[in-house]
Amino acid sequence: MEFTADFIEGLNVNPVEIVKKISEELSIPLQKVNATINLLKSDNTIPFIARYRKEVTGNLTETEIREISHRLEYLENLEKRRIEIIKSIFNQGKLSEDLYKNIMKCETITELEDIYAPYKKKKKTRGMIAIEKGLEELANQLYVLTDNELEEEAKKYLSEEKDVKTIEEAIQGAMDIVAEKLSQNVDERNFVREFIVSDGKIKVIGLKDEASSVYKMYYSFEENLKELKPHHILAINRGEKEEELKTEIVYDEEKLVEVILARYRAKNKYLPIALKDGLKRLLIPSVLREILTNSTETAEDHSIKVFSENLKHLLMQPPIKSSTILGIDPGIRTGTKAAVIDKTGKYLGHFVFYQEREKESKEIIAKVCDKYNIELIAIGNGTGSHEVQKVVAEAIDEYNLPVSFTVVSEDGASVYSASEIGVEEFPDLDVTIRGAISIARRLLDPLAELVKIDPKSLGVGLYQHDVNQKKLSKALDEVVESVVNNVGVNVNTASYSLLKYVSGITSSLAKSIVNFRETYGIIASREELKKIPGFGEKTFEQAAGFLKIPESKNVLDNTWVHPENYAVARELLDVIKSVKNPDKLLKENLSQKYNVSISTIEEIIDELKKPNRDPREDYPKPILQKGVINFEDLKVGMKVTGKVKNVVDFGAFVDIGIKETALVHISEISDRFVTHPGEILKVGDIKEFKIIELDPIRKRISLSLKSGDGAKPQPKKEQKTYAPGTFGSFFNNSNFKK
Repeated sequence: MEFTADFIEGLNVNPVEIVKKISEELSIPLQKVNATINLLKSDNTIPFIARYRKEVTGNLTETEIREISHRLEYLENLEKRRIEIIKSIFNQGKLSEDLYKNIMKCETITELEDIYAPYKKKKKTRGMIAIEKGLEELANQLYVLTDNELEEEAKKYLSEEKDVKTIEEAIQGAMDIVAEKLSQNVDERNFVREFIVSDGKIKVIGLKDEASSVYKMYYSFEENLKELKPHHILAINRGEKEEELKTEIVYDEEKLVEVILARYRAKNKYLPIALKDGLKRLLIPSVLREILTNSTETAEDHSIKVFSENLKHLLMQPPIKSSTILGIDPGIRTGTKAAVIDKTGKYLGHFVFYQEREKESKEIIAKVCDKYNIELIAIGNGTGSHEVQKVVAEAIDEYNLPVSFTVVSEDGASVYSASEIGVEEFPDLDVTIRGAISIARRLLDPLAELVKIDPKSLGVGLYQHDVNQKKLSKALDEVVESVVNNVGVNVNTASYSLLKYVSGITSSLAKSIVNFRETYGIIASREELKKIPGFGEKTFEQAAGFLKIPESKNVLDNTWVHPENYAVARELLDVIKSVKNPDKLLKENLSQKYNVSISTIEEIIDELKKPNRDPREDYPKPILQKGVINFEDLKVGMKVTGKVKNVVDFGAFVDIGIKETALVHISEISDRFVTHPGEILKVGDIKEFKIIELDPIRKRISLSLKSGDGAKPQPKKEQKTYAPGTFGSFFNNSNFKK
């Protein structure tokens, strides 16, 4: 094949092939993929497409649409980079037919960059120098000629001008070209990669004192590459960065070389030497780097996926509506800060108490609960939390307060307190008081409060600081966007932080909405949104259905019904008032009259029957307590109720209402085999666990969800029997009462 400038300039990304590839990869019909991509290319957001364009996508889920979007972006970038590399190598005058074919076979950007690497270096490779000396044709002869024939052929390439003075120099140059071509051969590269991954193991060696190392379990670690777990990879990578661990990939190199050489029927002694050189000097080191890079990327993607799933469930925690809440941010040296918010989240007042002054603290808590008619108390889980819980529990008991308390994760509260948003909301308050307000609001409406904080600060990740931060931020932003649009937003109460995640709304427009409210008062209808500067027709289309307006005279403005379907919704509203279930004929007539699908009509009917249903209602509510226990009160075999704080590859961390966090290992999550804890447990889940092991020295608690005993042998001690169920039932047990 002869490459011309016109041919190279004519290379373009082929959208038809990309659509076909996505359809095959995701097992989604071609028509649905094509329709979805067209919607994405027309500046429609994923939440809008998923909710309001189901008839176009064929009812694809939001997850499927996001997968299409991600693959589209990746494959377009892959093709653009492929074309850039071909053009660059062509302009250098080094594009051969074999090289072009290998570039076209690449399935990943990593493979492309490995092939391109020698051509973007300023220093020329040995193979490039040999090609410049005119030895490429001699290299081709290396595959077919005998020793004598090759040595005779090499005489033709001797040239003082090209600095090829001897037969040995000519043959060596040809061998360098063969070695380099082998390293660029995608098929051989794939074979080497598969061989090493299938046959190889990773060996880890510890470099420091094993007894005191946090990487103790990896000091003599060995595992097959194909069985290596993502959290192992991330932990080992971190250990290497901290110069505590050293790793190597071990495999049968001689067997690999032997297998590769057998694929070429060498007729001379030079070809095997060239192939071995290409393997050991170029191809194998490159593939080993690729394996490590790909393993890390896969582990990071897995970690990001786990983090995203945990974040979703954290944000979907149900709000505690219509409650006046006391938020407490535990402190020791400077005292514990507490703040009161009303049923709308409005700040009412704050105070400080010192829990070590127990009598005084209990009196203060009782007076505040009485003054503000406190219904719930939210206690942060940071340093001093257990001591504060004890004081609060005793205050509830001694003063007979009609109040319950719950422990709230305060991860990220200090970040919010010192942030621009925190300062803007409460410019005259101390950062610790802002923290107490945030803790209270996390109970009132977790989503509205947590969106103000960088998701990476919320404590539900796995090796989150070791993964690609750009990819992590993008994935977490997608989760927040998905949850916000799944729940919906009250346009008259939502903060800027919440509004900026609504479909179609930019950060600047979110600020404009807040400014418009502050200037003109409440927004009275969805139609009035168009008066806000920057709120054009396209934005209205994308955003209106997700913005709820309870104050509107039009009841549809506080539903999921999109304004584009108000006409059909009004007719259905009239029908539903008299007939609860419209018949099939009516649906078909309305479908034709308003040119909407039957599925859309059925969704509108469901919404009108149960308007503005909050999807968070399906998630477990917080554990409300009136008493508190210590680690010393726990016994093996005791049943406790706990709330899942974080789900990771090896298990889940559980808050059981005491200072120490418990762990349920993956092996104790279910009676059946579980590949990942996320199959059974989600962040926010509330379950009844059995304590199977206690380590009083390290204060570690092991739990089980298995139906059997599951308890590990413990020293025999006198044990008290507690009723199964929540800690509430434990607190009511006569053994615990004063």
